[in-house]
Amino acid sequence: MSTQTWDEMRVRALHDDLVALYEPVDRVAEHGADPTAEPGEGVRQLVTTILSQNVADENTRRASEALFDRYDDFAAIEAADHEELRETIRVAGLPDQKAARIQRALTAIREETGGAYSLAFLDALPTEEAKAWLTEIKGVGPKTASVVLNFHFGKPTMAVDTHVERVSKRFGLVPESASNERAHDALDERVPDELIYPLHVLLIRHGRAHCSARNADCDNPVCEAYCDCEFCE
Repeated sequence: MSTQTWDEMRVRALHDDLVALYEPVDRVAEHGADPTAEPGEGVRQLVTTILSQNVADENTRRASEALFDRYDDFAAIEAADHEELRETIRVAGLPDQKAARIQRALTAIREETGGAYSLAFLDALPTEEAKAWLTEIKGVGPKTASVVLNFHFGKPTMAVDTHVERVSKRFGLVPESASNERAHDALDERVPDELIYPLHVLLIRHGRAHCSARNADCDNPVCEAYCDCEFCE
């Protein structure tokens, strides 16, 4: 793990060096907040993100398609028989837990809004309050909340997946001993708001291309500049 001090200038330099190694992040092409999105799109993203927990993208896609093909709307998903819902999303893994999480989330949203399946009310809340509301739902952690808040609403909170956490710890952006929750807090505090989303994408790219969990390939200018992990020695 790098022991150099991270300040705003160094974070910006890291972003620029990652852009030079890969390419600038096109928010629209990747994900991006869409102010014209339908009210239910935020709810759909929350449900899809719950499905994506600890599973490959392809299985998330298959489970999401099966879910929205089987049920007409969010009310039908919330009211669905648990066993039926579990079997519908089984390809996503952990079907019992995810079915319960999805139904709890939909219930919480409906009760908060007085009957609507919309997360639009979160847009008016400060980021930390919006994240706190989401993470009060059992099974919705900081990563799931941050995906919804950053990708859908454009709020400055970084979703820390395994790639982001691994690279951030090796670069010293986050303490090696930090929990995933603390990693979210540390990166939100350290990364300038406008770089939250692009740096999230770039760290994932770097984790996939070079900074793998095992046998990392440190023969690149970014690792040479920022990392002194065991593979760089």
